[in-house]
Amino acid sequence: MRAEFVGAGWGFPVNVESDGTVTRAADDQCIKDAVWLILSTAKGERVMHPDFGCGIHDMVLGATASTALGQAAAAVRDALVRWEPRIEVVDVHAETDPATPALLLIHVRYRVRSTNMAFNLVYPFYSEKGVA
Repeated sequence: MRAEFVGAGWGFPVNVESDGTVTRAADDQCIKDAVWLILSTAKGERVMHPDFGCGIHDMVLGATASTALGQAAAAVRDALVRWEPRIEVVDVHAETDPATPALLLIHVRYRVRSTNMAFNLVYPFYSEKGVA
C-alpha cells in the first residue's frame, strides 16, 4: 500500500539514461521531485493547467524586507498544500543569501503522510533572471 500511495514516475528534471530510458523516481524521491516541480513552475506556465505552480515567481522581491520573505514563504506553503496532498507541510521560511543578494533560500520541512517520515529541502530561488 505504501508504494501505491507515494507512487513512482518520471524523475525531475527529466533525464534520459544512456540506454534511452527516462530516469524514474519512486517513493520518497518521487515526492521530493514533485515538490521541486511545484516550486519551479510559475503560475500560468502550463497552458492546460494555468493555476498549477507557485506564486513566488510573481513576486517582486526587495533587498531583505521581512514582509517579502514572509510572503515568499506563504506562497510556497500555499502551493505545496494545494498541489501535493501526499505531504504535510511542517514549516517554510525564507532568507536571503548574504553572498548573493538576488538569491532567496527557501527552507521547507515536510512529512510524508503515509510513512510519517520527515524531510528537509532548501529551494534556491533567484529573484533576477540569469543570476545562477
